[in-house]
Amino acid sequence: MSTTGPIKQARKSLLWLGVIFLVSALVLIGGVIGKQTTFAPKLALDLEGGTQMILAPRVAGGAAATQEQLDQAVEIIRQRVDGSGVSEAEITTQSGRNVVVSMPGVPDARTRQLIQASANMEFRPVIIDGAYTATPKDQLTPEAEIPKPTEAPKNASDTNWITPELYKEFEAFDCPSEEGKGADTVHDPAKPMVSCDPSMGAKYILGPVEVPGANIADASATMGRSQQGAVTGQWVVNLVFNDEGKKQFATVTQRLVGMPGVQNQFAIVLDGTVISAPRTNSVIGDGRAEISGNFTEESAKALADQLKFGALPISFEIQSEQQISATLGADQLKSGLIAGLIGLILVGIYSIFQYRLLGIVTIVSLLASGVLTYLALVLLGWSMNYRLSLAGVAGLIVAIGLIADSFIVYFERIRDELRDGRPLASAVEMGWKRAKRTILAAKAVNILAAVVLYVVAVGNVRGFAFTLGLTAIIDIIIVYLFTHPIMQLLAKTKFFGEGHRFSGLDPSLLGVKPLYQGAGKVRSFSPEADVARGKKNASAAKEAERRQTIAERRQSAAQGVDTKHDDSVDKDSSNG
Repeated sequence: MSTTGPIKQARKSLLWLGVIFLVSALVLIGGVIGKQTTFAPKLALDLEGGTQMILAPRVAGGAAATQEQLDQAVEIIRQRVDGSGVSEAEITTQSGRNVVVSMPGVPDARTRQLIQASANMEFRPVIIDGAYTATPKDQLTPEAEIPKPTEAPKNASDTNWITPELYKEFEAFDCPSEEGKGADTVHDPAKPMVSCDPSMGAKYILGPVEVPGANIADASATMGRSQQGAVTGQWVVNLVFNDEGKKQFATVTQRLVGMPGVQNQFAIVLDGTVISAPRTNSVIGDGRAEISGNFTEESAKALADQLKFGALPISFEIQSEQQISATLGADQLKSGLIAGLIGLILVGIYSIFQYRLLGIVTIVSLLASGVLTYLALVLLGWSMNYRLSLAGVAGLIVAIGLIADSFIVYFERIRDELRDGRPLASAVEMGWKRAKRTILAAKAVNILAAVVLYVVAVGNVRGFAFTLGLTAIIDIIIVYLFTHPIMQLLAKTKFFGEGHRFSGLDPSLLGVKPLYQGAGKVRSFSPEADVARGKKNASAAKEAERRQTIAERRQSAAQGVDTKHDDSVDKDSSNG
């Protein structure tokens, strides 16, 4: 069997792993130099402390918020907070009156806005636009020139909605001074309103609501594509409506696509403020719209978050805010890390005891997994604001045993091939073909369990699920790009290839199966297995037979055991 191919493939795999480590390290160092991150992973609320905000609900008409409304608000606020990248936040109700939001660190302005924003998400058509600031008194439109309704409005875009009173309000409306006050005003969805778009510096008179925000099924920010499918390099927001919204939006776009000027636009209004007012380029009948413009990645994701999580049934006011200390602190984190270190040491001791110097491959593979996991946690903390909780640390500790299990499975498959008489180089390749199926099946179960747990759980349990799934993926990377390639290279060395007694591949040890063989498989303890357990076990069996009494040997013969040797001893004894 030619070894040129495996050796070349092994070096290529190790090179790819080196590239992954190098790129990750360089990205992290660049972030630290740019003061955008640190070398330490971000810690969650239970380990670092953070901010606690008590939110007081505000319901239209002054009515008290019901428990059902508060429970719905908790779920939507949790989605908003998680959607903004803040993980491990705790969101609960307090005494059936308020909502308490506790999150690690100090929330930025965008997160605060998402928490406070109400469910008053609406789609209204644009009727007219104007200057962003209030019109100076000497430039106000004369009374005689103010447009007046001539007949009843035919649709939401009809200019007959504009009364002299509404037009005066529009001219006097000063957007900078009114910014942030939109949630304080209740707007009748069946009537027009005045609103502003701070991002575009525009002011509008908007028609009645045609599509409520509750009919949005999903929203996401992605890179736009041309009709031919090529990436345009421009960020867009993809919008998906539910069945009812699909019908409503189809009706709206069918009318707006033929409207002139600003009346071709529809405004997305959140808390009385226009967050986007895109033009209508075509009739959209499938309920899937694309909002394009001069978006950056940040602004596209911010708009997608507002659209996706804009269905809050009530609005909130921050009643109080305070900094809170870590609930567990550094001592518990230190204890968790010590527990992980002890587990790592025990796995290392077992590996050396069972596999001699071959166990060093297990130890180095575990260290490589640890370094890659550390880099992943820090980079995820920087890019996605992922925070490591004590439950996440527990997931990392559990992963030590699960990762080591993969190496045990692989080594035992190699030993099985050696028992069948294959040379080491061939045993490594054949053992890998058998082992990788078992490893992939086991890791698929781990990842599936982690995904399900992450989806159905809340709070710290999700942190455990996340690290469990992350380490399972990293385990696959290490086994494929490090452990197997290293074994391919070691198979060509004299020390391992000839089965040195310290290599772990000593032929005299191959007849002895370990107590644990990986993937939950444990050695059998049947008498038949004991007899076949190598020279040492066979010698022990003969010694046990020699020490049997005559009655014991006769009982063994009655049970069908071969006692030819013992019978001869009996005859000698009787003759004597």
